[in-house]
Amino acid sequence: QVQLVESGGGSVQAGGSLRLSCAATGLPYSTYCMGWFRQTPGKDRQWVASFYLDPGSTQYADSVKGRFTISQDSANNTLYLQMNSLKPEDTAMYYCAADRNRVTCADASYDYYWGQGTQVTVSS
Repeated sequence: QVQLVESGGGSVQAGGSLRLSCAATGLPYSTYCMGWFRQTPGKDRQWVASFYLDPGSTQYADSVKGRFTISQDSANNTLYLQMNSLKPEDTAMYYCAADRNRVTCADASYDYYWGQGTQVTVSS
């Protein structure tokens, strides 16, 4: 049974930093990628960043490129999202995801395993 548990959210002022963690258990050996998505009330879930397990490449949405860094600690099966220079528009519920289809981790319309989310609030 796949379980993804996010942590590390909180409230910060603009310009501050947070590091999100996603502890993964039960992932299939065939898992292709993991990613972070975010969602605000009344809006669609939005892709933020992806980590492709082999060969460890990364991909970022333009809105976070240069400020956020996605990484993985394979020994602990934990995915991270380091968020620097945070802006009020980064305020959202952040979700960790792992692919089910070996296609992509950059499109929220695909089928993923999802975590329960962790709230990030950035004040101006």
